[in-house]
Amino acid sequence: MNSDSDLQIAGDILEVPHLLQAPREHPATVADFVGLARTIAEDRSQWAHLVQYDATSRWYHRLRTGPGYEVWLLSWVPGQGSGLHDHGGSSGVLTVLDGQLTERTERGTRALRAGSQRVFAPGYVHEVVNDALEPAVSLHVYYPGLTEMPMHAARCAPSAAVTG
Repeated sequence: MNSDSDLQIAGDILEVPHLLQAPREHPATVADFVGLARTIAEDRSQWAHLVQYDATSRWYHRLRTGPGYEVWLLSWVPGQGSGLHDHGGSSGVLTVLDGQLTERTERGTRALRAGSQRVFAPGYVHEVVNDALEPAVSLHVYYPGLTEMPMHAARCAPSAAVTG
């Protein structure tokens, strides 16, 4: 029977700095961007005082930028929507902070409640609408930063529900 412990064999992991990953200052992976959105969502002091509601158009505010990415805060009063669009060459993370939004795609309709997140790749076509009776707030992270938002002709399936 071998009596050597892992510590005796490998040494103290804290003494081997080359094996530890340095914390990233900015997100670099999809998981990092999802984590950034969750961190911001959980800390209302970063965004709640900035939110405004506009009955004539969706309100938006660029909350943060970093190397190649942007973080946007949006508010939606009942009835406001994005129209059917994609995000050009940008990937994104949509996080609902307050209220409820509805996402429509060719595959169907999905209710997004506070805490819900959607991750999408370049070219993903969807429409986001506030179908509820209360205002909603969402956070959007785009990488690379959003440079275009092409609009599309209606082709969503408004009645087919998507679960999950």
